[in-house]
Amino acid sequence: MTRPDLRDQIELVLFDVDGVLTDGTLLIGPEGEALKPFNVRDGVAIGLLRQHGIKSGVLSAKSSQPLLTRATQLGMDVIKIGFSRKLEAIQQIAEEQGIAAERIAFAGDDIIDIPVMREVAVAYAPADAHPLVLEAADHVMKTAGGRGVAREIAEDLLLARGLDLAGMYAHMLGDDDALRRLVQ
Repeated sequence: MTRPDLRDQIELVLFDVDGVLTDGTLLIGPEGEALKPFNVRDGVAIGLLRQHGIKSGVLSAKSSQPLLTRATQLGMDVIKIGFSRKLEAIQQIAEEQGIAAERIAFAGDDIIDIPVMREVAVAYAPADAHPLVLEAADHVMKTAGGRGVAREIAEDLLLARGLDLAGMYAHMLGDDDALRRLVQ
């Protein structure tokens, strides 16, 4: 059964981290500290969402200092880490943010994410997600995890709102027509 397309009504986008915002690689430094590679394109995506009135956040079963640092740097509205019961967490987030699940999108890549994907309005998956997650997703991205998935999702949501690519980025140049002139 196909769900209705609610992308133009999304108020909050939540991202799983390992396998979505990162490629799932975990580097361990000489002192035992965990290092995670994040993609700068996804940082731009969070700013893009914010500029267009959409909140963002992370929902991860794992907790790590690199994740907390990156989410804080980006000014994400929701930071829920260390939550293995993601479905309970999504309900808590909806209540805390005053946003119905029908206004939330979620991007996940592994089996633990499927219950959340079924609960929210729009479910995204990176191209290299687990096959069962790909089946559960409303939209499968062209991008693999850690390679700019959040950017692709942000653009998809804004395109669904009727914006074109040049229009959604115009604010970055401070001139609504500047970007259109550059890409023509």
